[in-house]
Amino acid sequence: MANSKQARKRARQAEGRRVLKASQRSMVRTYIKRVIKAINGGDHAEAMAAFQQAQPVIDRIADKDVLSKKRAARMKSRLNKRVKALAA
Repeated sequence: MANSKQARKRARQAEGRRVLKASQRSMVRTYIKRVIKAINGGDHAEAMAAFQQAQPVIDRIADKDVLSKKRAARMKSRLNKRVKALAA
């Protein structure tokens, strides 16, 4: 347990950030699952629409440092590749 006043405050702040980031990570996962569900359903139009909704959310979360920018780019790239494969 934190002993100084400063350390107690930092622990409170860290806990608040942890809760917020967990919620944001969960939201991103939900958007990704929607895209994957549409891909598995075989519907290209629905998958493209879901991907276009997920893309700005992934970018926003990367800007807030919840996910690293490289991981966000990798997620978008892999999802886009799967969506494009449906059209072919």
